[in-house]
Order: sequence, then C-alpha cells, then structure tokens
Amino acid sequence: MSNKGFTLWFTGLSGAGKSTLAQYLTPILIERGVKVEVLDGDEVRENLSKGLGFSKEDRDTNIRRIGYVANLLSRNGCCAITAAISPYASVRNEIRDKTVAAFVEVFVHAPLECVEERDTKGLYKKARAGEIKNFTGISDPYEAPENPEVLVDTSKESIEESAQKILDYLASQGLLPA
Repeated sequence: MSNKGFTLWFTGLSGAGKSTLAQYLTPILIERGVKVEVLDGDEVRENLSKGLGFSKEDRDTNIRRIGYVANLLSRNGCCAITAAISPYASVRNEIRDKTVAAFVEVFVHAPLECVEERDTKGLYKKARAGEIKNFTGISDPYEAPENPEVLVDTSKESIEESAQKILDYLASQGLLPA
C-alpha cells in the first residue's frame, strides 16, 4: 500500500466524463496499492451539502466542503478523487492552496455541443428551456483551468487514453507505488 496521499481533482462541464473517469480509475489505483475515496459532486451535494442551492455562494460552499474532505483524506495517505463541476477558478485555486498533500487538477474537457449531445440527465435541455437557472455552461460561467496538471479531451480520447494520461502523470510525480 502506498502512504503518499494526493487529491485528484476532476473539473469540467456536466457530462464531460468526470464521474466516468473517476469510476474507471478507482479499481486501477486500488490494484496498484493506492487507498482511494471518491467524492462525487452529486453524492456530496446529497449528503454533505443538502439544502444548498445553485447560487455562486452555495456552489462555492459546496466545493469548499469537498475540498476540505479531500484534504483530510489526502493528508492521511489516501487518494481523494473529486468529481464535481467546480466551475470557478478562484475556488479551485483556494482549495489547491489549502491542500497539504499533492493536488492534481485534471481538466476533463469536452466542448459544449458534445456534452449537450450526451446530456444523459436531460439537464442541458431543461437549462436551454429556462427550467434550470444558473446552469454551468449555459446561463452560468465555467472557468476552464489555465494550467491543469492533466488535460483530457473526452470528445477525442477513449476512456482508456484519458485514464492513461492521468496514470502517466501520477507515476511521473511519484504518486503511484513502484
């Protein structure tokens, strides 16, 4: 087992593939001896942030809570994988600055037209119809990372290719057991 904790922070639009990649990578990391906990945005919102809305202030509070838990896990030797839109660069940077262990930002990129085509939950359609207010990428901004440690493009790469980029980066930083 590896004792080196780190935060693997996935950010990107809804439907870009953050949760899919987190779920795909988890058993691979565990097989390599890494202790892993996944903090999925929807699950955290349901369990730690119940009652919060989607105003900028509430979104920031939700992301700060995810960051706090990720920091606790990573400083205690766990890989904390976060899969939340986390649309605002300033809050992501705040979390990065407060994280004691390594912080690896993974920008899961997919163009808006691509995620709208995927729209498995029907959220973009509802946002375009005005049924969902403050929807990231439609009526609310998404601030893409300027210098993420890893950039994956799920509109052009297979899940295996995207995951390999992440694993290669983690290995290059000594975050995976030899």
